[in-house]
Amino acid sequence: MKEAIVVKCGGSVLARLSDTFFSSLQQLKAEHDLVVVHGGGPEIDEMLTKLNIPVEKKNGLRVTTKDVLEVVEMILCGMVNKNLVARFEKNGASAVGLSGCDGKLLEAAALNEELGYVGDVKTVNVKLLQSLLSQELVPVVSPVGMDTSGQLYNINGDTAAGAIASSLGAKQLLFVTDVPGVLHNGELIREANEELLSSLIEEGVITGGMIPKVKAALASLQGEVEQVIIVDGLKGFIDENGAIIGTTVTKGVKAG
Repeated sequence: MKEAIVVKCGGSVLARLSDTFFSSLQQLKAEHDLVVVHGGGPEIDEMLTKLNIPVEKKNGLRVTTKDVLEVVEMILCGMVNKNLVARFEKNGASAVGLSGCDGKLLEAAALNEELGYVGDVKTVNVKLLQSLLSQELVPVVSPVGMDTSGQLYNINGDTAAGAIASSLGAKQLLFVTDVPGVLHNGELIREANEELLSSLIEEGVITGGMIPKVKAALASLQGEVEQVIIVDGLKGFIDENGAIIGTTVTKGVKAG
């Protein structure tokens, strides 16, 4: 088995992923096993609005009633997952789409009663992923899990990606966004740690939608994951020397 890299594609960037982004993934795949986890928040919100189902979030997590869960399952496991698989196939990579329910990939349990059917990952079926990876396939995972009784749960995509990365022993987790990484005075910060990023948030350098992305990246530095790299999905992220372009957030390494 090659060393694994887990790629988390946020819902806000999915529809705008470029062909050059997929070319960069192909370059990574030459030397690594790739597992992709995707979100789909904007698409879920759009469908909920069409169906007149209230959209409610607490602490950044979607309150998931039975009605909301049905929409989450439909959008994440159906439309978004298959569209992303099709993009991989179009760009020359063999991909297989699956949810956390398939083969008990993500066994879940309720996270908090106030959130409804929102789950936390208890176990990851690593053997299933390794079986797919051994066939040179790219697993594309929608973060809908299931408990031992068969109840489905909506799982935060960042949480699912972190759990999969830790279970696979992946050293790197890529967060795909619509910017090159964390910027300071227009310049890309190539390396950072928690202390630097926290101070940049306090100083107002990191603002808006980048704040939850940075916090999610920091939260993912657990288990085997040693580096989280924030990269741009709107263009390629591999330079001419084969290095990843983005902001690398690393455990216990001096920031700069």
